[in-house]
Order: sequence, then C-alpha cells, then structure tokens
Amino acid sequence: MDLGAIQGDELRFLHQAFITDTLINALQVPSVDVRLYYIDDPDRVRLVKIVTDYVAKKMAVKKKNDITDRFSSVSMATEGWGARIERVFKGCFDSGYKNVLVVGSRTPTFTSNMMRTALRMLQQSDAVFGPTPEGRYYVIGMTGSYRINLAEFDWKSPSIYAEVASAFTEKDLSWSELEIWYAIESAEELDLMARDINQFRFEADDTTARETELVMERLISKLDT
Repeated sequence: MDLGAIQGDELRFLHQAFITDTLINALQVPSVDVRLYYIDDPDRVRLVKIVTDYVAKKMAVKKKNDITDRFSSVSMATEGWGARIERVFKGCFDSGYKNVLVVGSRTPTFTSNMMRTALRMLQQSDAVFGPTPEGRYYVIGMTGSYRINLAEFDWKSPSIYAEVASAFTEKDLSWSELEIWYAIESAEELDLMARDINQFRFEADDTTARETELVMERLISKLDT
C-alpha cells in the first residue's frame, strides 16, 4: 500500500484495523467457517494474535464461541500471491468445503451482506469474481473443486481480472460478477472508504469498518496538529 503520509507504525495499525473489520464482517455471516491466512513471520504472527484476541473480546457473549467453533488461523510459506491463493483454495477443498470465498486484507468496507451475496452466487455458478476499477480483484470464490491453476497467472498484470475470467470461460466454467468495489492501495481508495463509512453511519450502521474508522480518526487528528 502507498497511502502517502500514512507510513510505518501508523500504516501497520491501519492495516491491522482493515483485517479486524473484515474478520468481524465475515463472522457475522451465519453458518460459515472463517480462516485467516498469514505469512509465517514474527510480525505477522504477532498481528494475528492481536487481531484474534481483540475480536474474541469484542464479540457479544452469546457469540464468543464463534471464535473457537468457526474461526481458525493458518500460516503460509512466503510465496507469490498466485501460489498462496492456490494453496488456500486447495486446502479448503481438501478439507471438504464446497464453497470457498477468498477476501483480501484491504477491504474493510466489504460488508457481511456483500459476502452473503457472493456466497449465494456460488450456489449458481462455478466461480464468483469481485472486480476493482483497475481490473484486479477484491474477492474471488470457487465452488465444488479447484479447477483453474491460479499460480500460473501474473497477479501484477493490469489485465489479471480479464485473464482469469477468460480461463474459466475457456474451460466452460460459469462465473458470476459482483459489483465493482475497491481494495485500499492508495490515498484515492481512502477517500472512497471514508465516503462509504459515512454512508454506513447515515444508515445507522455503527459497526461496519468501525475499527478502521477509529484508526483513521486518530491519524487525522495527529496530521492536524
């Protein structure tokens, strides 16, 4: 991420908030298991512990068991994005899951309702894709089994969305498309995020992206002083 003046520890705290909000959103979807994948290095291990401990304390008493019953964290070797996402899908399908939705770590405004929509789409098609305005992904899902070798693609390609979608089409696999959304990669996406958080609050949604909002408020306060 290149978020301009937000760097160092401040950037780390913000990314931690993104992950926390995404995890909370996912756990609000009933009857689904949630896995948090992370690269196995000391900083990531520490981040995962902070996030999971915080979410466990934050959840309502009647839902506290969700952290142990429906949530797990999984460490991964340091590899390219394509190899890692391949391991995620293969690991989930090998574990017996039929529908697998992979959400990025920079999408705190991808709501639980949007996740439900994506999972419903997977009931009707072999894959579901969430495109960003730049032609990339903010979410990708598959159903049934792992059928496309995602490790073969260049995930830095500006046309990666079209390339992966075409690979599914060439194999006569059906796919559905979610609305265009964004992952936080630059200051421009921060503006979009702030707009959406304001809209959530206007609609009396005081929880979605709340941790991100709190961090942003602290950062803005520091920049203004």
